[in-house]
Amino acid sequence: MREGYERYCQTVQTPEGVVQVKGPASLETLSNLTMDSGLRAFRPPNRQKEALMEICQLEFGSVVIAVRNGELLGYVTFHPPDSFERWSQGPKEVLELGAIEVAPTVRGTGIARRLLEVAFANPEMENFLVLATEYYWHWDLEGKGLHIWEYRELMRQLMAHVGMVVKDTDEEEIASHPANMLTVRYGKHVSQEAVLAFEALLFERPDSFRG
Repeated sequence: MREGYERYCQTVQTPEGVVQVKGPASLETLSNLTMDSGLRAFRPPNRQKEALMEICQLEFGSVVIAVRNGELLGYVTFHPPDSFERWSQGPKEVLELGAIEVAPTVRGTGIARRLLEVAFANPEMENFLVLATEYYWHWDLEGKGLHIWEYRELMRQLMAHVGMVVKDTDEEEIASHPANMLTVRYGKHVSQEAVLAFEALLFERPDSFRG
């Protein structure tokens, strides 16, 4: 995943100028960027930049970025599941869409969709089963002026844009609130054996609801 840095690129026109959406980003590229101060959904911007630099160095890590004039305005990350997560017990083909975030100043310009389009333009992604966990406590409900269920539908549509579908699960954090969501995309080259091994992880409690 680390070879061929920034092979894929799109541009987005915003009122303040053109934003380049490109990836996978190299460590050198990320280290030379400044972070928009609004990128704080997961941690303070300087710490998030450090996290992005760590992810891009992982064997199966990948970061796609949105940049304008040397400033990072958005990103989406991919990495293997953390060892403490249920999904790490699955097949080696499992890859987690760890985070997607766009700076408030450029939201509503289509950058989030472009980030995902550029990420999945990489044919290597067809070798992976990609999952994304959405938790309502990370959502900027106030900034978007949306009800929690409206925001959930927004995220569902965003993920569906690249072929990710909602899956029911009894995983504790996802099941802790009905607005939380697991979405999954099976790459074209993922074996049926790997799919079945992953789906066996969706429910661990026999009495769990299965939709």
